[in-house]
Amino acid sequence: MALSFFDQFMSPSYLGIPLMAVALSLPWILFPSPSSRWSNNRLLALQSWFINRFTHQLLMPLNLGGHKWALLFTSLMVFLISLNMLGLLPYTFTPTTQLSLNLGLAVPFWLATVIIGLRNQPTAALGHLLPEGTPTLLIPVLIIIETISLFIRPLALGVRLTANLTAGHLLIQLIATAAFVLLPMMPTVAILTAVLLFLLTLLEVAVAMIQAYVFVLLLSLYLQENV
Repeated sequence: MALSFFDQFMSPSYLGIPLMAVALSLPWILFPSPSSRWSNNRLLALQSWFINRFTHQLLMPLNLGGHKWALLFTSLMVFLISLNMLGLLPYTFTPTTQLSLNLGLAVPFWLATVIIGLRNQPTAALGHLLPEGTPTLLIPVLIIIETISLFIRPLALGVRLTANLTAGHLLIQLIATAAFVLLPMMPTVAILTAVLLFLLTLLEVAVAMIQAYVFVLLLSLYLQENV
């Protein structure tokens, strides 16, 4: 029974064909397309308001050089929120619970920010590896520590998103199983467990949105150091 809880995190396949590409492309079909009318409907207006507010909040600390990344970061944010939210539906698969996918998103974006910093301002980018006023004896140690922390950043991005979503899905499945087992034996306890499951589901909805925002926000902070 304990091992079956992890079956939900297995990559889906049909007739031996992996369906990861379908799971990644499905969210884009659900978004409403812009219309050619003078005024949008409520759904398009809400979508435009959310994207504008998020883009403004994300790019406010960045200088003009970082505003080129607005479309990329906003698309990534909407994409991650869609995958996380759709994964909360019954009998669905959450691609962002796969560490390989999250690292595949984190490493290229992190590497792009590092390369941009080294190309545009190499002195300032390398200066982050050694704080000003460091004693001479600590210079080699600090350079090694800062280099390790620099390379840990994409790993932390991917692991954070994977761990939070995986823990939430496991907890939901455990509490749902407990409510189902307790229903014929102790209905009152089962009802209380179901209420707890409902509250946990609301919390997971918030976690799904917050973790997508944190992922993109940290990438914007890495970009801010290098532009």
